Amino acid sequence: MLTGFGRALTTLALMLNLLLPFFVSALVTLLVIHSEAVHGHLSADGDLSGPQKFHAKAVPRVGGLGMFSGLLVMAVVAGLQGQAQARMGFLLLLCSLPAFLAGTWEDLTKRVSPRERLIATAVSAAMAAWLLNAEIVRTDIPGLDWVVGTSAGALLVTLFAVAGVANAVNIIDGFNGLSSMCVSLMLLAFAYVAFQVGDMSLMIWALAGVGAVLGFFVWNYPAGMIFLGDGGAYFLGFYVAEIGIMLIARHHEVSPLFALMVCIYPVFETVFTIYRRKFIRAAPPDQPDGIHLHSLIYRRVLRWAIGAKDARVKTQRNSMTAPYLWMLCITSLTPALLFWDSTPMIVLCIAVFSTLYVGLYWRIVRFKTPKWMVFKGPQDKGTTDTVK
Repeated sequence: MLTGFGRALTTLALMLNLLLPFFVSALVTLLVIHSEAVHGHLSADGDLSGPQKFHAKAVPRVGGLGMFSGLLVMAVVAGLQGQAQARMGFLLLLCSLPAFLAGTWEDLTKRVSPRERLIATAVSAAMAAWLLNAEIVRTDIPGLDWVVGTSAGALLVTLFAVAGVANAVNIIDGFNGLSSMCVSLMLLAFAYVAFQVGDMSLMIWALAGVGAVLGFFVWNYPAGMIFLGDGGAYFLGFYVAEIGIMLIARHHEVSPLFALMVCIYPVFETVFTIYRRKFIRAAPPDQPDGIHLHSLIYRRVLRWAIGAKDARVKTQRNSMTAPYLWMLCITSLTPALLFWDSTPMIVLCIAVFSTLYVGLYWRIVRFKTPKWMVFKGPQDKGTTDTVK
């Protein structure tokens, strides 16, 4: 009886760790949306013509404010209750400030370069390495293990990894609900493995992150009433990267490549984008374009309402894109959860995922999209795969 009661209390506590950040994040995000008339001249994304712009009207792009607020309130409540995990939450948020503030300043001023945002994210990663011992000290990769075996090498690899994941989350932030749901799924995967190894603190903050992200998600998807912006994307990228790094650093039974497998969709998207721009298009790797996988799905897979001018219809088509990529994300998370303690199996799964990604990309870009993926409206029946 006591055991059952104790389990019920544990379940209730875990639900609170998810629901409190969700409520605060959703409330703050709603207030940001309703106060757009005050700050919209600074916070709204009014550029509707860029190669990666698929929204119908200008909306605030400071969604990170609600998520940060939700996690901060969660940390304060945990601290007031004397919970041991409060310290981890406060330090995570403290370390995230350089990345979060640099991204948010870019959202407000449009004057912070990608290089400066990456440097700020690296500063956040260095702070986490110092305050939370969040460093990559093993990889199971010959040669690289020797590098991370030194203090300087471990720090450099950690900075590169965290900045890379943050930039990767920002890259896939192109459609309503895309990056926020993917990050939620990644954090759930980390929470599950943290539970498996008995790390309650990491599990709690992974679940709190899920709650905070979903508080933003309900206003972002499907209507697109607010966007993550660079502040929100870099904050989420930093947060999910640090949870993964700490899980590996604290538990040697977890494969050091588990975190990479969890984040492989945005990470591989970034690596493939750099390769595509530099070696295929002979363009600067940081030059934006409109042929990411999610962009191609929007243009060539979703035939519904092509050319529509109505804002409501354009928004609906925008939101129909994300579920395709959620499924792609889940194809990496499923094997990660099955083989979280086996580096050989994870290496194999990474290779399979990469092959599937490249194969799918080239089929779509060459107008050979699998027919089961194509969504046609009534006006598109009988058309061929020639949408550009």
